[in-house]
Amino acid sequence: MKKPGLLLLGVWIMAALSVQAQRTVQSLEKGWKFTKGDVPEAVSPSFDDSGWQAVSVPHDWAIYGPFSRDNDLQNVAVTQNFETEASVKTGRTGGLPYVGVGWYRTTFRVPEGRRATLLFDGAMSEARVYVNGQEACYWPFGYNAFHCDVTPLLNKDGGENTLAVRLENRPQSSRWYPGAGLYRRVRLVLTNDVHVPVWGTHIVTPYVSRDYASVKLLTKLDGADGRDVRIATDIIGPDGRVVATKDHTRRVNTDIPFEQNFLVERPQLWSPETPHLYRAVSRIYVGDEQVDEYTTRFGIRSIGVVADKGFVLNGSPRKFRGVCNHHDLGPLGAAVNVSALRRQLTLLKDMGCDAIRTSHNMPADELVQLCDELGFMLIVEPFDEWDIAKCANGYHRFFDEWAERDMVNMLHHFRNNPSVVMWSIGNEVPTQCEDEGYKVAAFLQNICHREDPTRLVTCGMDQVSCVLDNGFATLLDVPGFNYRTFRYLEAYRLLPQSVVLGSETASTVSSRGVYKFPALPKKDAKYLDHQSSSYDLEACSWSNVPDEDLALAEDYPWTMGQFVWTGFDYLGEPSPYDTDAWPNHSSLFGIIDLAFIPKDRYYLYRSQWNREDHTLHVAPHWTWPGREGEVTPVFVYTDYPEAELFVNGKSQGRQRKLTAEQSRALEATDSLALQRRFRLIWDSVRYEPGTLEVVAYDATGRAADTLAVHTAGRPHHLEVVADRTCLSPDGKDLAYLTVRVVDKDGNLCPTDGRLVSFRVKGQGSFRAAANGDPTCLDLFHLPRMHAFSGQLTAIVQSGEAEGTIEFEARAPGVRPARLTLECRR
Repeated sequence: MKKPGLLLLGVWIMAALSVQAQRTVQSLEKGWKFTKGDVPEAVSPSFDDSGWQAVSVPHDWAIYGPFSRDNDLQNVAVTQNFETEASVKTGRTGGLPYVGVGWYRTTFRVPEGRRATLLFDGAMSEARVYVNGQEACYWPFGYNAFHCDVTPLLNKDGGENTLAVRLENRPQSSRWYPGAGLYRRVRLVLTNDVHVPVWGTHIVTPYVSRDYASVKLLTKLDGADGRDVRIATDIIGPDGRVVATKDHTRRVNTDIPFEQNFLVERPQLWSPETPHLYRAVSRIYVGDEQVDEYTTRFGIRSIGVVADKGFVLNGSPRKFRGVCNHHDLGPLGAAVNVSALRRQLTLLKDMGCDAIRTSHNMPADELVQLCDELGFMLIVEPFDEWDIAKCANGYHRFFDEWAERDMVNMLHHFRNNPSVVMWSIGNEVPTQCEDEGYKVAAFLQNICHREDPTRLVTCGMDQVSCVLDNGFATLLDVPGFNYRTFRYLEAYRLLPQSVVLGSETASTVSSRGVYKFPALPKKDAKYLDHQSSSYDLEACSWSNVPDEDLALAEDYPWTMGQFVWTGFDYLGEPSPYDTDAWPNHSSLFGIIDLAFIPKDRYYLYRSQWNREDHTLHVAPHWTWPGREGEVTPVFVYTDYPEAELFVNGKSQGRQRKLTAEQSRALEATDSLALQRRFRLIWDSVRYEPGTLEVVAYDATGRAADTLAVHTAGRPHHLEVVADRTCLSPDGKDLAYLTVRVVDKDGNLCPTDGRLVSFRVKGQGSFRAAANGDPTCLDLFHLPRMHAFSGQLTAIVQSGEAEGTIEFEARAPGVRPARLTLECRR
């Protein structure tokens, strides 16, 4: 007689095997072969790829360089920046060799009787997918996810199948670095004939309150038309307990989704502060046989826009404290890595950021999932071009045929994610100024409304006169303006929506640790070193400094907040050094640089946005040999209202932030009047070596915090600080190690630029390095990098076994630094 425990174990094993047999999602990550150049014969299963490079996916083949001025030179006039004559743009796409054809090959197996779907989260670009020598699908847009049913192309005996993918990036197809290759995940989805297809569910919350919420689940079924199907669904709360259950049997009509409605008592609402997540787990039966199980993650929250009040989340108005981000991960390129994305979001969260606009493309699935979990609101945006070109080989080539398909994929992919609160249909598209451009906007907005009636639609508009005159701005659910802060009031008065969204703001330029004198507001300032000042007073001709947007958000309830261009520096668009100013090849717009090190501006935004912690930050550094006795202004970024500054113990006076009224009263006579509202400024300090100290006072006048910056001595040793010291042994986890050149007392040597070399031993490897210098041509993947303003970042990647990782940084003339990391489950 069998023991009860063994019987239960057997039942559990059979149940687990049954679920596994119903749906399997396999990541096609390892075992790929890659080559550059066009090899048409690579579609054949018999092709010999033994001489190709072995790679893992996600993979960006262009990030390895080398950098060159001649990579994708573009002789163009950037019309959205009001350029009327073409000029040679160097570094516009990062100075990296992303142009050309690349091939990938791998193999996979599918058991007999199973349906197989290949799911690509993104492939850059013009992807042609072949299975066993036959074309399975074609998808031209490199940023979008797509899938194809390859069941008819499989070997019938369950044997090995050959997957080949051809990708091509054309010259002048982008105006930033797009990446190259299979830079996002590829997965194989195995199901039965009756199954929920990719992105086959849609969850909405028609009614939300603190007491209860209604949840509607719509499920699409393939292979079941005309059959009776039973779906049993559990709604599982954030604590893992079932909070609602429904079990229904209906005859399936392919054109009408299977509908189930639930009531959740006392729901835990999703917000950036409380990112609570639920799951709908649906079991699908035909007769008595379970044929599929599908899980949909979602959040319960209400969103909307109220005239004169702006964006409303869960019944409360709030302003977006957001940033725009391109998709590259700095020295990692476009290849998606969850650990790198998490590091970005952690830095933004500490700054007080609560929203991201995915500029100007569909985001990686991993980013959206992390925003759900960590609490970031998203505006998801698909296009930088519609039917009129910005780039000679841009998306306009595909718009008429592919725009609706691209939109539908994007909407179905992300419409269940609670972090997504709005759709944007485009960015600064030339079509906005056409007489009938509003018709194209209406076409795209209507697709959003049809596929997802729960969210409103915006568009990043930069040609204000056009869109106010021709009806383009009027038809949008939410008018979004890129810059043009001086037109906000006019737009508010003229447009029926009675709100204005800062869809793209600031575009202040700065280089971390670099300061230019005198410290005065400047447009399009250029210097011999090809850097911009970190006093945060410089912008491009079409943009502005942060204080203007901060003031608009604070002064007018109908402004919906802002999305700063950009949260992070990115590869390409090195304005204002984009016109034949090589070697600049990365942006200067970021609040955080390409090495994931915050610039001074980070603390300006943090002082305004982070409502949990205090901020006290001083700029500039205090090591200025040769400037003795010269005026060296000091800026303090703090949430405290008042502070006193000391140089070597001598008071430089006590400053208090101006009110809005005081600031406006001084505008005619003081070029920094607006800045004095959000910054504390001592603009007549004369440099003398020693100690710069600031004492901050709270609203009651009590000394609340202090910070000292010291003049650095001779460089003495390297210092390394890790963002984390314990990694997961999954072969993909990352640690970001900030390496600093310091004097004997540990003070940063802020002008040091020596070459630092790295060595990694044990259960990990060196992945990449960066220093945040937009002019530096050091290759990211080599274990050496010059410091910039005394700092750089080295990235270490975990192995697949537990143990320790030994990191060492060395540089001539200073003592080395060592650090031990743990790699364990």
